Amino acid sequence: MRELMPDLSNAWKKAGNIGNFSDQIVSDIYKNTEEIIQKVERQDYKSRNLDGKIDDILTSRLFGYPIMIALLGFVFWLTIQGANVPSELLATVLLGFQEQLTHWFVLANAPDWLHGILVLGAYRSLAWVVSVMLPPMAIFFPLFTLLEDLGYLPRIAFNLDNTFRKCGACGKQMLTMCMGFGCNAAGVIACRIIDSKRERLIAILTNTFVPCNGRFPTLIALSIIFAAGAAASAYKTIIASAVVTALVMLGIIITFAASWILSKTILRGESSAFFLELPPYRKPQIGAVIYRSIIDRTVFVLKRAMIMAAPAGAVTWVLANVFVGDISVLTHLAQFLEPTARIIGLDGFILMAFILGLPANEIVIPILLMSYLSMGYMVDFTGLEELGRILVQNGWTWVTALNVMLFSLLHWPCSTTLLTAYKESGSLKWTFAAFLIPTVTAFSVCFLTAQLARLLGWT
Repeated sequence: MRELMPDLSNAWKKAGNIGNFSDQIVSDIYKNTEEIIQKVERQDYKSRNLDGKIDDILTSRLFGYPIMIALLGFVFWLTIQGANVPSELLATVLLGFQEQLTHWFVLANAPDWLHGILVLGAYRSLAWVVSVMLPPMAIFFPLFTLLEDLGYLPRIAFNLDNTFRKCGACGKQMLTMCMGFGCNAAGVIACRIIDSKRERLIAILTNTFVPCNGRFPTLIALSIIFAAGAAASAYKTIIASAVVTALVMLGIIITFAASWILSKTILRGESSAFFLELPPYRKPQIGAVIYRSIIDRTVFVLKRAMIMAAPAGAVTWVLANVFVGDISVLTHLAQFLEPTARIIGLDGFILMAFILGLPANEIVIPILLMSYLSMGYMVDFTGLEELGRILVQNGWTWVTALNVMLFSLLHWPCSTTLLTAYKESGSLKWTFAAFLIPTVTAFSVCFLTAQLARLLGWT
């Protein structure tokens, strides 16, 4: 028994050492877990602290608005700068394919009128829309989606919420306006996020004051030709970007004014509370950005434009090539509209192009060019200089260009947007209001601009 005592004692010591070792393991596990938690908490705190510091700048009264305007101008600058060369290449390829189409029509012994409608009318309008619209959209939409993915758009809504509330509207309206930059129809659909029916109607009725992608080619081209035409080539893009940014800001200001008037008249009421939790800044998901910008937006808008451009081009060719007396039906229509158009600083052909462009804003310039040219169809263009020459030959001045840009910015929505407004409001009355309000605004602003220009002797 005594001989067993030392062995038993050693066993207890070993067991004690094992117990201490187990305790040490558990202690180390708890210690490491605590260190990991503290490290994560410090990182979260630093992250939250960094987000807070950034938000202090982006949402401040002093820096919030200038940064917002600067970012908008930078996006437009990149869009204009990057779209020039691809647009020219696309125009060369697509308009050059017309010769092959003509050759096929000759081989098929097709009548001239069929060739005119399908090739000189429908195809040329289609080629113009694709070459002018696709490059800017392929640049603008990814940049805009990138800002959205970064979490910056809610900061814009936060900055403008107080202004919208003073206008009797809701801060969420800014988010619907952001969607309107791509397509006003999509902006109208986005108004569903606004809970109040009254505020939702205000957002629907004023969304068209945000220029959609179909109007950007017109604004960009005219700003380069007439606003930046006399500047050195190195500054043309900067000046054009500044002009387009100023026009967009004017559209936002008119949105505020129209919202305030509506909230005090036919849509009286107090603005509802708007609670917005600013999301954390996050690393953009490149795949998601590409998909949403190219598939969901670029392809959607371009497809709609192409569907509308082809038949509109065909109709315009028919109107330009069917004669009553010595002049075409198109010219008769332009002469009928001439007195009204002159009052607002336009001409009959310009106003008629906007009317015929109701299906899609993208086809206004192609229709106008087909109307101006005696052949009744578009000619090949070497660039914006050729476009500017044609416009100047038809009596355009910088005042004409300004009024066209203002009218393009403020005029009635396209047919797709009107149809969407009817579906969302469920009322013909509000759909008519969605057409009437921007129409009256466009005519009023252009009338004042034209009269001021005449008073100052600029025309």
